Amino acid sequence: MKALVTGAAGFIGSHLTGALLDGGAEVVGLDCFTDYYARAMKDANLEVNARRAGFTFVEARIQDADLPSLLAGVTHVFHLAAQAGVRRSWGRDFRIYTEHNVDASQQLLEACVGRPLHRFVYASSSSIYGDGVPIPMREDALPQPVSPYGVTKLAAEQLGYLYHVNHGVPATSVRYFTVYGPRQRPDMAFHRFIKAALAGGPITLYGDGEQTRDFTYVSDAVAATIAAGERGVPGRAYNIGGGSRVSINHVLEIIGRIAARPLDVRREPAQRGDMRDTFADTSLARADLGFAPAVRLEEGLEAEYRWLSSIPALAG
Repeated sequence: MKALVTGAAGFIGSHLTGALLDGGAEVVGLDCFTDYYARAMKDANLEVNARRAGFTFVEARIQDADLPSLLAGVTHVFHLAAQAGVRRSWGRDFRIYTEHNVDASQQLLEACVGRPLHRFVYASSSSIYGDGVPIPMREDALPQPVSPYGVTKLAAEQLGYLYHVNHGVPATSVRYFTVYGPRQRPDMAFHRFIKAALAGGPITLYGDGEQTRDFTYVSDAVAATIAAGERGVPGRAYNIGGGSRVSINHVLEIIGRIAARPLDVRREPAQRGDMRDTFADTSLARADLGFAPAVRLEEGLEAEYRWLSSIPALAG
């Protein structure tokens, strides 16, 4: 395998790059270091793989990159690069999301037309579903995203499908359900909660805490992504979830036990675009990809807690 990984300096992208290298693949990493969060964190993610045999890195936007050169000899494309975040995707910033999530995806897919790829795997999101879908969420449900971010992720999914149907690009999508673990982005809930617990500071909780999520540990998400690259059916999308539906209040109870201290939780109104509940039906991923989540929420939270504890600049 020779893989192109876009978003290679990101949270999931850096873990995926490491796992591919562990499996003997040659990896070309691409990242443009958007300013969504501090570059220093992305540099640290990149450093984990930077000196490993078989890895090369290019800093560029997809729209500006020399895609024919990057794709030369590539057998697999793992497209994880995106502008993340539900809450920042409103208003004038929406154009940033269309630029990085829709335009960039279209240009990458166009560059893949006619190339002998084994698979093109797109990293999608549970945000495409919205709140009107029955629980557990199935891939054949009607997607109606409730955030501009979710709209752009769905649009890029559909681009992959149309490039498969019209041009034979072997595109498949993996719909991640709330991925967490070491190197998680600083804006994500678990990172914020654990950092506050370590510092003894206040935790801001949006909503009543009874909203639920299907939390997925990063190694499980990575294993599913690689499996999609090996045997995902082109044209299909797969739910990738952790296997249990848990309320945010329950998560905070677990973090309090791990931290061995009471948490100072401050409640704020729910934020627009935040889904009330997510829970993945992963039977299709189980059948096609052999996917089965292996990491329980408690052990995954402990791993993220240890990681943040080990980095004073992040934990302080």
